[in-house]
Amino acid sequence: MSLTLNAQIDRIEPPFWYAGMKNPELQILFYGKDIAQYQVSVSDGIKITNVKRTENPNYIFVTIDTKKVTATDLVFTFKSNNKETFTQKYSLKKRRENSAQRKSFDSSDMMYLLMPDRFANGNRNNDSGEITTEKYNRELPGGRHGGDIEGIIKNLDYISSLGATTIWSTPLCEDNDAAFSYHTYGQSDVYKIDPRYGTNEDYVRLASEMHKRDMKLVMDYVTNHWGIEHWMIKDLPTREWINQFENYTQTNHKRTVIHDTNASKIDTETCVNGWFVPSMPDLNLTNPLALKYLIQNAIWWIEYADLDGFRVDTYNYSDPKGIAKWTKSITDEYPNFNIVGEIWMHSQAQMAFWQKDSPISKIQNYNSYLPSVMDFTLHEATSKAFNEDEASWDKGIIKLYDNFTNDFLYPNINNLLVFVENHDTNRFNQTYGNDIRKYKMAMALIATVRGIPQLYYGSEIGMTGDKGKGDADIRQDFPGGWEGDKNNAFISEGRTPGQSDYFNYTSKLFNWRKIKSVIHYGKTTHYIPENNVYAYFRYNTNETVMVLMNNSNETHTINTHRFKENIKDYKTGKDVISELTFDITNEIIIEPKSVIILELK
Repeated sequence: MSLTLNAQIDRIEPPFWYAGMKNPELQILFYGKDIAQYQVSVSDGIKITNVKRTENPNYIFVTIDTKKVTATDLVFTFKSNNKETFTQKYSLKKRRENSAQRKSFDSSDMMYLLMPDRFANGNRNNDSGEITTEKYNRELPGGRHGGDIEGIIKNLDYISSLGATTIWSTPLCEDNDAAFSYHTYGQSDVYKIDPRYGTNEDYVRLASEMHKRDMKLVMDYVTNHWGIEHWMIKDLPTREWINQFENYTQTNHKRTVIHDTNASKIDTETCVNGWFVPSMPDLNLTNPLALKYLIQNAIWWIEYADLDGFRVDTYNYSDPKGIAKWTKSITDEYPNFNIVGEIWMHSQAQMAFWQKDSPISKIQNYNSYLPSVMDFTLHEATSKAFNEDEASWDKGIIKLYDNFTNDFLYPNINNLLVFVENHDTNRFNQTYGNDIRKYKMAMALIATVRGIPQLYYGSEIGMTGDKGKGDADIRQDFPGGWEGDKNNAFISEGRTPGQSDYFNYTSKLFNWRKIKSVIHYGKTTHYIPENNVYAYFRYNTNETVMVLMNNSNETHTINTHRFKENIKDYKTGKDVISELTFDITNEIIIEPKSVIILELK
């Protein structure tokens, strides 16, 4: 992705655009020393609809109308005192065929979450970047370890073998923080892949290689903040580009103020406008120039890299109206495009408020237009329930049951992201002391309930990590991703027996799920748990799957007559993992801390 710039222009963003977009209005940022002093014109037949100058003379924002313009090279002319000073070429490229109708991820998919710096080092030559501050240091837990895009590409077949159809990678754009830049959430250039991960072309190649395998690529997008080292933060276009207070103010993290009818204005302002941390300036989505910039940046990546979806970080920290406009602009351009937002709340009503067309938010005349939210309350339940061996009114497997009793709050229950951990939480296997029985129960749960299951890299081989020791501990390197690793868990012969037990179960489970529309789109009936045993059914007109989960430390004999409304005339059920056949006409014996998934026959 090369762009030849005139000597008086340092940057153009977007660096190019595409012809035939639904929204023909294109805002182009030209950046250079005192560039605002010039008058701007463009090739004949193209209409400039707006020229915006700010208090910073190094910026000029030019909006053109691209309606009915085919792919072509435009020429912008910059004049001083009506005399031409310099020109700049700008390209409108041809879109991929049916780009607007691209299919996105949905409940038929399984999403694999990875952190590229910690997954695999496929190219040792980019371990440190010439223009980036932090250098390779694998000995430092929170340092740069060298994982990259090439490492992901080389292990796509491994990821696919797990039954995963979609990859969500934490951000890949440049993060030039001096330390702890490996997570890449403090981005310094949102039009460029971090050179320690590879190039923009490498990212395009990743998407292409995934599409050859019928896999989908989800970009982790950050609308709420940039990094303190972002080139634009160092020379703000306007003071209103970011949220600023008289003194540094951090967000109070109380996102409930957004829908709290009793909330004070100061609490709401601090939540929305406060900075996440001192190194992450808070973007002001009420500023039209900044909002348009973020909308176009997101759309540019979809077109350029041929993306299949977004996961949006800290979605509800941004200005509510601004983030809704950002989301709607993208889904207007791509009607089938799925976007899942990080809504880290502690009640289903609060999370459901943020899903598109929520009747809850409608009460307040608000619509986020966000298609999907992350099911954090299910995550909370799974982080405790499997250690609660004695059932009570609110302890044990009842926690899972209670979570699903509130599904009525969501406009689209199939479009929830379900998970037991991610890159910000304690590792599941750490919480449960590598008890593979509990891991199997948890994976069976997210593989068979409504929604889109998400697996965090390394769980499938039993990786642990203690959040209490810091983020680096829950983001350790995948064994085998680096030359010289003594344990290579990417290949069957390189896994330890324990790793193989985890992997084999995970792979068999999610490869079975991959072809089961009854799980993807079927209805659910569940039964109030008894003796810490939970039973639920997924069904459609053609198939029924019965899931039986024993969370107690005792073997139980389950009388199946209670489930007659779902069992109907079925006589047997075949366990999808053991492939054993069970007689379901009378009773089923289930071992302690175990799960059975039966396809009814």
